[in-house]
Amino acid sequence: MSAKSQHKNILLAVFGFAAVVVIVALIGFLALGRDPDIIQGQVEVSEYRVSSKVPGRILELRVKEGDFVKAGDTLAILDAPEVRAKMSQAQGAESAAAALELKAQNGARKEQIQGAFSVLQQAKAGYEIAEKSYNRVQRLFDEGVMSAQKRDEAFANYKAMEAQMKAAQSQYDMAVNGARMEDKMAASAQVNRAKGAVQEVNSYIHETVQIAQKEGEVTDIYPKIGELVGTGSPIMSIAMMEDMWGTFNVREDQLNGMQVGSEFTVFVPAFNKEVKMKVYHLKDQGSFAVWKATKANGQYDLKTFEVKARPVEKLEGLRPGMSLIIKEGRD
Repeated sequence: MSAKSQHKNILLAVFGFAAVVVIVALIGFLALGRDPDIIQGQVEVSEYRVSSKVPGRILELRVKEGDFVKAGDTLAILDAPEVRAKMSQAQGAESAAAALELKAQNGARKEQIQGAFSVLQQAKAGYEIAEKSYNRVQRLFDEGVMSAQKRDEAFANYKAMEAQMKAAQSQYDMAVNGARMEDKMAASAQVNRAKGAVQEVNSYIHETVQIAQKEGEVTDIYPKIGELVGTGSPIMSIAMMEDMWGTFNVREDQLNGMQVGSEFTVFVPAFNKEVKMKVYHLKDQGSFAVWKATKANGQYDLKTFEVKARPVEKLEGLRPGMSLIIKEGRD
């Protein structure tokens, strides 16, 4: 056999082998199909941060990370000497306002009332004498034995004594009745204002003892004992483990009819288990979110939707941050 024939046979063998490989690959691709698209999400949980309305120093931490707490449990105690000082000021203002109100309600002292009464009696006596004198002079004037000037002088004295008696009566009444109604109302308002200040400081004092609002697990504690925390600064975070869900970012061509109320199956790698979940929230992420451009092919853009779903049945041990896998072709 010539060298040319041998070369030709080798080429035929190579092309034949290549053709077999291509045919096998095509058969494998058609038989097995492409791998399903995977959508990965994660477990999330509701949580709240514990913080104080007043600044203070961490005096005591009653819990540690990982502890489960119930509503009403004491979490941390703060030392706030400024608040205690404000309480002393508020209580002093309340006592002063109460004393002023008592003074307004009680009116003048007994000695003042007695003095006003004596002045009134003296004024009444002077008025009675002036009245009798005037009547006597008037009769004499009517008989023609008294001049008109004397009669006028007696009348003027009579009216002066009458005015003096009325003034003494007013002073006596004021001493008996005490302060004016407006003054009493103002004194009462001052007391209420002082009480409000005490209640406000009391609310600040309560803030020095932080308690759990809802049950959950302590996930993070930020300050250490002895450190200062400002107003509203977070002290710790508590996860409400009963309120757990999964969040997925799903391109709209992968939604596959997914809607609020529908159920689907996810794979949890941490437990090597599948779990059924029910959609309760579905919202587009907006134009700023992840999207897929297909206009280059003369088609359209695909937006991404945020899908939130809760487990249909509780899975013990499920923790925030665990991965959740959705495979295309899900039920």
